[in-house]
Amino acid sequence: MKAVILAGGKGTRLKPYTTVIPKPLVPIGERAILDILLHQLKKYNITDVTICVNHFAEIIKAFFGNGQKIGMKITYSEEESPLGTVAPLKMIHDLPENFLVMNGDLLTDMNFQTLFDQHTKNRANLTVSTYVRDANIDFGVIEMDPEHKRIENFKEKPVYSFIVSMGVYAMSKRILNYVPDHAFGFDDLIHKLLSVKEEIQVFPYSGYWLDIGRPDDYDKANNDLPTIEGFLS
Repeated sequence: MKAVILAGGKGTRLKPYTTVIPKPLVPIGERAILDILLHQLKKYNITDVTICVNHFAEIIKAFFGNGQKIGMKITYSEEESPLGTVAPLKMIHDLPENFLVMNGDLLTDMNFQTLFDQHTKNRANLTVSTYVRDANIDFGVIEMDPEHKRIENFKEKPVYSFIVSMGVYAMSKRILNYVPDHAFGFDDLIHKLLSVKEEIQVFPYSGYWLDIGRPDDYDKANNDLPTIEGFLS
């Protein structure tokens, strides 16, 4: 298996932590997020990794080098300008027929081998890992009648559940036929595939997962250290 890690974003939602260091190098406990992710990949015998970089690229490259210190082969694909979350894949010329793609700022105990096996068994073009995420609304929510003239229901600070993308995907190289040579994000890819009625498969997951994109999630990750230290080793 080969994995591509997307680490070129500016991490604006995680400021001020990302003012002087790239988001993938922000520490969870004493280790960088991306270092934890790389060791997770190695645990499942994924040792061929390409990291897509742009913002603070030299810092990330200096931190991990060629991967020899952690027993991996790490190469880099550097964007001259931001290309979004999918277009950078077209710059990588040694992609196998199927490969994993993931954001460089996530924390999970997912078995990446299981995801890859499901994807290849089903001969899918794209398999998206999904997670049920609760969203807390800090206001009283009013539900109106169809004409918006009367209140029909009121919910005080409700919690809604949504199925969200985890930022971990298994892809077939065929998917790149739908990707242009300019900035193109994962949302663009999904809309494109839906428009041509291309099947998109899912890999539901219920274990541990956090997208370290906001200060609240970053704080939660550090608070969770006693319960997640097993897969951080």
